[in-house]
Amino acid sequence: MQCRVILAAMVIGVATLSAQTTAQKTPGQIQASFAAHKGEFDYLLGDWEFTGTNQQYGKIHGLWSAVRLEKGQILGEYRVTGDAGETYYVTTTLRNFNGALDRWELVGADGGAGLQDVGTGHWDGAQMKIEQTFGVAAGTPSQWRIRYHDIGPDRFSWAADRSADGGQTWTTNFQQLEARRIGPSRSMGPLTKAKPSRAAPPATP
Repeated sequence: MQCRVILAAMVIGVATLSAQTTAQKTPGQIQASFAAHKGEFDYLLGDWEFTGTNQQYGKIHGLWSAVRLEKGQILGEYRVTGDAGETYYVTTTLRNFNGALDRWELVGADGGAGLQDVGTGHWDGAQMKIEQTFGVAAGTPSQWRIRYHDIGPDRFSWAADRSADGGQTWTTNFQQLEARRIGPSRSMGPLTKAKPSRAAPPATP
């Protein structure tokens, strides 16, 4: 039940982002756009171990997992860990393609921080590019320009520029990651399954 509530709340958060702009497309056009783009995060599916550098915290290490939900949304968990396996930071992200606006939309969910860290993404050549805001609930919002690049079956690189002043100035490569696959791509089926209704017993003559 808790998992269903979390997913439902994250979907509402993405819907709020989408409601900011409305594109005039038919349902068929929306589905065609989704079909054309739905595989763009396939490279991220599975389990990963990463190492990297953050200009505020120095060297970092952790685990990253992503799974495809029944209707094509991508649910991911990013976890920064210590040498003894302790968790320093963890966030959950839901990615969902918006066929009306031809873009990916994201919402991040840190514990206790609501659903305010939203962003958008698109495939550009050989890179996935994302613009997302973090730290909104804490009152310290920062904008990130994220690039997934050098993507292969068992590895990818990740880099992000960061602005803490509303985009006036940017710190280039504020954080960089190198990820290596440790688990195969995977999907998640329905959280609940509909059961066929029982036929009413025949009436007694």
